Amino acid sequence: MTRTSTGIRAVGMLTAAGLLLVGCGAGGKSTPERPKKEQPTMDMQEAGERAEVILDDTFQGIKPPVKWVYFTPNEIACSDSLNLPTGTTTVKRSRGVTTKISAERRGSFLGVVQRHWEQQGYRIVQVDTNKDMPGIEARTKDGFTVSLGVGDIGNVYFNVASPCAKDSDLTFPKGTPGKPGGPTGKVDLNPRDESDFWSSKAPLKSS
Repeated sequence: MTRTSTGIRAVGMLTAAGLLLVGCGAGGKSTPERPKKEQPTMDMQEAGERAEVILDDTFQGIKPPVKWVYFTPNEIACSDSLNLPTGTTTVKRSRGVTTKISAERRGSFLGVVQRHWEQQGYRIVQVDTNKDMPGIEARTKDGFTVSLGVGDIGNVYFNVASPCAKDSDLTFPKGTPGKPGGPTGKVDLNPRDESDFWSSKAPLKSS
């Protein structure tokens, strides 16, 4: 009787211990849950349209105004930590400034753009102070990255990249290179339009 009672008690203790371990696992305390990924709030079409609005607004903030052309757009598929597709894509839109921005007025041009972005509530995340090829990068409140850069031939260009957006069909503004209604072949990046203000080689007088 004693041996049997002891055996029953031992089995009961092991069973309880097993239930305790299972309980800890089920409660999620020993294995933290992975944080849920934020779902995209827009699809690719909406992201492309938003990028064009950001670019339109940027050029409207440049005074005196400059001339520009659409540059080649791009889409980059988003992937997870295992490099697997997520069904989402980053949409990129670009424009090139055809107005000649002289080296003497380049700093003023970048300053006008930066101040405008700050007024729109964009967060400046990077400023490249390279003398010949400076640039600015900012982030909008809804997660778009917008940048301004100067190329090696003195050309000025703007890029806007969206956060990951749900895959969908895309339409493009008329005049977008490589798209219906747009030019084919390589886009001419050389600045060619004169501006009494931006193309002037006279240094701006400090006020």
